[in-house]
Amino acid sequence: METYRKSADDILAELQTSENGLSRTEAQERLDKHGYNELEGKERDSVWKLFFMTFKDAMVIVLLVAAGIQLVLGEVVESVIIFLVLLLNGIISVVQTRKAESSLDALREMSAPSAKVVRDGASQSVPARELTKGDIVQMDAGDYVPADGRLIASESLKINEGMLTGESEAAEKNTETITDEAPIGDRFNMVHSGSLVVNGRGTFVVTGTANETEIGKIANLIATAEAKQTPLQRKLDEFSKKLGIGILLLCVLIFAAQALRIWFGNEPVDTTEGMLNAFMFAVAVAVAAIPEALSSIVTIVMAVGTTKMAKQQAIIRKLPAVETLGSTSVICTDKTGTLTQNKMTVTDTFIPGASTGIPETREERSESEQLLLRIAVLCNDSHVNDEGQEIGDPTETALLHFGKKMNEPHAELRGAFKRELELPFDSDRKLMSTVHTIDGNRLMLTKGGPDVMFNRCSAILINGQEQPMTDEQLNEVKEANEAFSSDALRVLAYGYKKLPDNQSAIREEEEHDLVLVGLTAMIDPPREAVYGSIEEAKSAGIRTIMITGDHKTTAKAIGKDIGLMDENDIALTGQELDRLSDEELDQKLEDISVYARVSPENKIRIVKAWQKKGHITAMTGDGVNDAPALKQADIGIAMGSGTDVAKDSAAMVLADDNFVSIVSAVGVGRTVFDNIKKAIGYLFAGNLGAIIAILFAVFFNLPNPFTALQLLFINLINDSLPALALGMEKEEPGVMKRKPRDINEGIFSGGTLKAVVTRGALIGIAVIISHYLGLQVSEEMGIAMAFTTLILARTLQTFAARSNTQTAFGAGFFSNKYVLGAIALCFLLYGVTVLPGVRKIFSIPSAFGMNEWFMATGLSIAAVVLMEIIKVIQNRK
Repeated sequence: METYRKSADDILAELQTSENGLSRTEAQERLDKHGYNELEGKERDSVWKLFFMTFKDAMVIVLLVAAGIQLVLGEVVESVIIFLVLLLNGIISVVQTRKAESSLDALREMSAPSAKVVRDGASQSVPARELTKGDIVQMDAGDYVPADGRLIASESLKINEGMLTGESEAAEKNTETITDEAPIGDRFNMVHSGSLVVNGRGTFVVTGTANETEIGKIANLIATAEAKQTPLQRKLDEFSKKLGIGILLLCVLIFAAQALRIWFGNEPVDTTEGMLNAFMFAVAVAVAAIPEALSSIVTIVMAVGTTKMAKQQAIIRKLPAVETLGSTSVICTDKTGTLTQNKMTVTDTFIPGASTGIPETREERSESEQLLLRIAVLCNDSHVNDEGQEIGDPTETALLHFGKKMNEPHAELRGAFKRELELPFDSDRKLMSTVHTIDGNRLMLTKGGPDVMFNRCSAILINGQEQPMTDEQLNEVKEANEAFSSDALRVLAYGYKKLPDNQSAIREEEEHDLVLVGLTAMIDPPREAVYGSIEEAKSAGIRTIMITGDHKTTAKAIGKDIGLMDENDIALTGQELDRLSDEELDQKLEDISVYARVSPENKIRIVKAWQKKGHITAMTGDGVNDAPALKQADIGIAMGSGTDVAKDSAAMVLADDNFVSIVSAVGVGRTVFDNIKKAIGYLFAGNLGAIIAILFAVFFNLPNPFTALQLLFINLINDSLPALALGMEKEEPGVMKRKPRDINEGIFSGGTLKAVVTRGALIGIAVIISHYLGLQVSEEMGIAMAFTTLILARTLQTFAARSNTQTAFGAGFFSNKYVLGAIALCFLLYGVTVLPGVRKIFSIPSAFGMNEWFMATGLSIAAVVLMEIIKVIQNRK
């Protein structure tokens, strides 16, 4: 049986302790047996291990082999450049991994430094890490709870457990035994490590320490939650393996073809030199086929996306989250502060005998309406300072804001009607009373829970007149209360009692025979913009699920109001979810829109259930209890106002805690992915063109059209700039009208493969023609012509790569200034290669002049024009 379902006496007996605490000897023995009260985590991988793991990628391995071979053969410059690029990628990967491992450190920092414990019958302070099961711990307001435990004494004890439950209001605690199963938020006789005592005092017996505590269980969940690869990362990994194998086979085939010609050819050739040239030719093919800067370009394009998302209040902590967000098909969101304003607001009132709401001007109000406002403001311990900072209980500050809206500011009222006596709120009474002199009458003003107040009232105020409460009047007030409650509104009742002028004290017994004045109803209202965002998410094919620690009734009311729940949708509590088998959950999952009173384990189970169905799932959260699910989700989204633990576990942080910002960021994420595909398409189309020209030369026994340095220059320097510029493209039309892409969709889907083949073939044909024309002069001129045509055609294809559906003019020729700048800079870089003293390095002979340049440029332009014409024809079909 769970600890909270046992009596305090049973727990003391079970742990072999008493209210006098353990002896120091016994405490030390238990500490030696159970260990210190501090969180433990799994051992981290070393920095070097993380670094070397980045070199497992198939494309990286091929590049390493090619660079190593070039180094051995004396091609030092090319090898060093490749090594430097791979080194940079490895360092970036290690830094990002280390950042993602900081959640457990943040959890440890939440532990209380010391605790007041009873040992040998005397109270003393000990380091919290030295607590053990059976210790008796004392707490006062302002203390952090140092371990999990069962309460054995409580005096008006209220504890903020929001970091575990997600609820903004402090939980009232007592020592009563709970008979039924209850989620953490309803275990009122338990205290939990890391929570904060905000009111009263209490004593508890330690029942759990270290990783046995609720916060320890969360640490275990964080440690075991799976780190998810983004869809793009998975597809690039798969493609890298296939490309790596394909390139190796191609290189072997090319080397074999040339080796056979050397061995069995009729021309006299130095076999050793010929084989070496054939081998270098095969290595050059590997260099030409692999876009060395692809990883860096993808990273930079995503970094650009982070800047755009920051303007949408979405701060990206882990770069891959940019792309993942664009793939999201399910958003599991918290309610409080994300869908709602996180600000309790009075939305309705009930005044016996009145038919409309309270007028905002004093002159139009009845005496009953005026008195209700005064009770709400005066019988209230909260305060709002001149800067608008709220101090106190959210429910009470909501009443102060309501008073201000009704032109009854609390500073003015409290100055006019001083508090003379008080009975503070008590969780047993569920009432609060204060005494003031109003209009010459000494009144005890009382507010509290409706059920309690109804039993304490013997009279009712109607139109300013006190009348004995009739059954009919009581039923009318109860019906109003039930109507408010059915709409998930939080209801408070207000009353008063006249006191003698000479009474110097009030006691709890006097909170009877009250005069009922009325009711207020309040709720944390939805954000105005949420209604449109939920609808926009639906049109984008994204399902929104509410997962909250709040009560089911409240969650359902909000869900229906904002359009998140449809008529046939289901709401479940965490306990109801626990009763479902995995098969039953799988069958009902699509119909469940709201989960209430959930545990951290529940959240992870919900995320995994959606992931099992093939959905990219986003999860929002702000508390420690949300951290495991944030890590398990494809993209964890923490609130800016949340705990450091949640932020460290998340991939993204919402600066404004607003669901609207998530939907806006999804649009940016989709555009980022589109732009990454454009950059990938651009790079591979150019590389395909080079491969086609090389294979043509191999099979028709022509000289190699390029040198390895030329190919490396294009891949690393020239191609990088246009690819980055494509990452700056604006969003395609209707980006938020299309459905989320299938996670099984390849990186060349959606017309990208067709575009790559078409553009690559046209570039390859242009280069072949140019190479052939150059060979009519000399082998050196053929290489220069092929290099020039390749670099110009690949650069100019940037215009065609801006969209697979729109032409350069349809997309707005001047709408992306980065593209124009990148093309101009690429032409400038090419110009450097033909300068005297430099052209020899790039194998461009002195005879190469304007005529040759015009021929190469004409062929390049013709290839790009054909790309655009084919695109128009395909779109018309």
